Amino acid sequence: MDADAAAARLAELVRIPTVSSRDRGEVDAGAFSRFRERLTELYPATHRVLEREVLGDGALLYRWPSGTDAPPLVLMAHYDVVPVAGQDWSRDPFFGLVEDGVVHGRGAIDDKGALVAILEAVESLVAAGSTPARDVYLSFGNDEEVAGVGAQLAVEALTARGVRPWAVLDEGGAVVTGVFPGVPGPTAVVGLAEKGRLDVELVTTDAGGHASAPVRGGAPARLARAILRIEDAPFPARLHDVVLGMVDALGRHALTGYRALFAHAAYLRPGLALVLSRASREANALVRTTVAITELEGSKARNVLATRARAHADIRIALGETVQSTVDRLRRVIDDPTVELTVVSGNDPSPVSRADNEAFALVGAAIRSVYPDAAVAPYVMVQASDARHFSQVCDSVYRFMPFDVTRDELAALHAADERITVAALHRGAGFYRHLLRHL
Repeated sequence: MDADAAAARLAELVRIPTVSSRDRGEVDAGAFSRFRERLTELYPATHRVLEREVLGDGALLYRWPSGTDAPPLVLMAHYDVVPVAGQDWSRDPFFGLVEDGVVHGRGAIDDKGALVAILEAVESLVAAGSTPARDVYLSFGNDEEVAGVGAQLAVEALTARGVRPWAVLDEGGAVVTGVFPGVPGPTAVVGLAEKGRLDVELVTTDAGGHASAPVRGGAPARLARAILRIEDAPFPARLHDVVLGMVDALGRHALTGYRALFAHAAYLRPGLALVLSRASREANALVRTTVAITELEGSKARNVLATRARAHADIRIALGETVQSTVDRLRRVIDDPTVELTVVSGNDPSPVSRADNEAFALVGAAIRSVYPDAAVAPYVMVQASDARHFSQVCDSVYRFMPFDVTRDELAALHAADERITVAALHRGAGFYRHLLRHL
């Protein structure tokens, strides 16, 4: 596989602005159509051999037939991206610049990078006349960033055909260094599950009036008080079994002092959960349900008292909790019947996939084939992904992006200056190639 050629193809796909929006009127359907068409031109061998269909408004489902009845592998990615409005980019986010060994632009990692790495591996194997040992499906979503239905349609299509996957692999963990406390070397974390997602609106109302004669405890004040109560009473930190498994696996690669602590993690759950909650915001998200206030709204005029104040809470539900238990706790913490709490949407955490089977072992072997020094460990994905839809039909759903990324590169996801190194993209393609050759 040619690393520079792969980077050039990724850069070309970055230039097609497939930006998602919950408002269908804001979606450039032509860009999505151009993206799908360009894939057929950039990967001719893949499109000659694999069967392809378009589901719904643009989700892609490919089948690479093996000639066997073995349950298939499903490789996932999505080609829609988040907007760039309001972000301070140092380069044009849709120019697709390749400079000094780095591909710059929106989607370079999330998630066109993974899509390209998959197709680079498939294209090279197809061109070499290779046939997989079991069918391979490629499920490329077009609306993951807005929690759309593309992946659901893929699950429905496979289920209608009686297809139950052997394993599923989607975006998720990555290869990182210096993120887990006490572990100095690279770590590759593979998501066995993902947290639940809950969108809640907090609303207070009031009579309103002229701002020259305010009243105490108006709608904005009561809303602010509710927000501060949530902020001051975070959900408890708990060490779920999946996180315990991560601590156990990574603890074997930790520095001496930490190694002794992690070796007794099962007996130190409360204390270790507290340590992780204070280690970093990423580690904190692993051990508790988190609440982020993302939108605030009050009066429409500067000199008019608000008759309605609204806040949106983006909540990620920890394993072991549910939408209902989370809502119940929020009501108790707010402790104010004048604050209306409405669930906009929500889903419980995903089931936990197996880590004791051939599929997980193969993912680990593929990781070590390109990152031989990395410690491989299970973890809980704190973001939402399309993979959750496949959990209903498969007990081996894994979440892993096969790229080694820095803290700064991770921080650029959904933010300004998203980028991926050409070397990391090449190693990612090598990961998928190993996976496909050793099914």
